[in-house]
Amino acid sequence: MDINTLRGISTIVVMITFIAICLWTYSSKRKSKFDDASNLPFNDEEIANRTTSNTENKDHE
Repeated sequence: MDINTLRGISTIVVMITFIAICLWTYSSKRKSKFDDASNLPFNDEEIANRTTSNTENKDHE
């Protein structure tokens, strides 16, 4: 087996892996999980705001 055969096999393996990741990403079973994950940065802001408001309330008591 020469280097060109090895390069061809590795190209096919990488292409199959890429297609598998694309199919996994865009499958309908994963949509709700990815939608939840896409909102995580906004949830962190709400938690930070609640923590800040709780700290401010304790300071005023």
